[in-house]
Amino acid sequence: MGIRFSILYCYLLVLSFSAFAQEKDSLAEKILIYQLPNGAWGKQLVDRKVVNYVLPLTKELLQKIEATDEKHATIDNGATTREINILIEAYAKTQNTDYLNAARRGVEYLLEAQYQNGGFPQYYPNKSLYRGQITYNDNAMINALTVLDNLVKKTAGFEALTDDQLKKRATDAVARGVDCILKTQIVQDDSLTIWAAQYDEKTLQPEQARAFEPVSLSTSESVNIVRFLMRQPVTPLIEKAIESAIRWFEVHDLEGYRFDKTTNPKTGKTVRDLVPDNTSVVWSRFYDIENNKPLFGDRDKSVTYDFSEISDERKNGYAWFGNWPIKLLEKDYPKWKKNKEIKK
Repeated sequence: MGIRFSILYCYLLVLSFSAFAQEKDSLAEKILIYQLPNGAWGKQLVDRKVVNYVLPLTKELLQKIEATDEKHATIDNGATTREINILIEAYAKTQNTDYLNAARRGVEYLLEAQYQNGGFPQYYPNKSLYRGQITYNDNAMINALTVLDNLVKKTAGFEALTDDQLKKRATDAVARGVDCILKTQIVQDDSLTIWAAQYDEKTLQPEQARAFEPVSLSTSESVNIVRFLMRQPVTPLIEKAIESAIRWFEVHDLEGYRFDKTTNPKTGKTVRDLVPDNTSVVWSRFYDIENNKPLFGDRDKSVTYDFSEISDERKNGYAWFGNWPIKLLEKDYPKWKKNKEIKK
């Protein structure tokens, strides 16, 4: 039996029988158990099963948790930032310092994982394959920066983390993160556009991640990058970045379509496709970084402008189209612009 498993098991027993323990939050208690030694959390266990906090903590599951090492530490799919936010919320309800201390360790992991140039890798310390790339994909870097920004601004419950040194480090991390965002906005013919999903951590050049995720402009991730920039004090560079991205979104929508399930009358197979709908507007997930044409990839690393050419498995298994910028364009941007004018 491993040392970490023994500690976890004993910890559960203490929680069960202590009559004098601090107030508990059941979800937060599980999150404490899953926390890795370096302060982070994984999105998967050692057996590649997705972390599921609904599952009861059986002896078998505790053994799997104990065997999950730090190479699984990640900010991908909301891991680590999700847990930090839950723990902060649980502390606000219970004042249980175990939750606050675990959240602090999570924040310290984020600070350690950040590159000096301000970017965040998808995994740390495991940087194999694309894991070391600066990753906006699935909002990984923006989730991390939002946690740190909340700490700096003492919002969303993060005022409980009153450590001045931690706040100083977080302030520097956010500033470097914003600088990285501004430097990685794609330029076409001297005009700023939006952002790619991932970048080389040293050159800051756009990179491919998984086989079906080509070098490209990425709308979904860029929407939340813009939202994060809108939270920052307005500077000429930040204002230019936001306005340029908004203009790009306005020009490159696909009006009159929705992304929905369709059935091939010949084969009977159900696949997702663009369906004509004059009440709907969508954007492609990826656009060619040079000419702004919608772009699609497959597991064999093939890239095409024709959505019909990719496999049914990929058509059904990825969000190739969506309306991600709608709320940004219709609500968030006008609100930001109005507030900006008021502050002048």
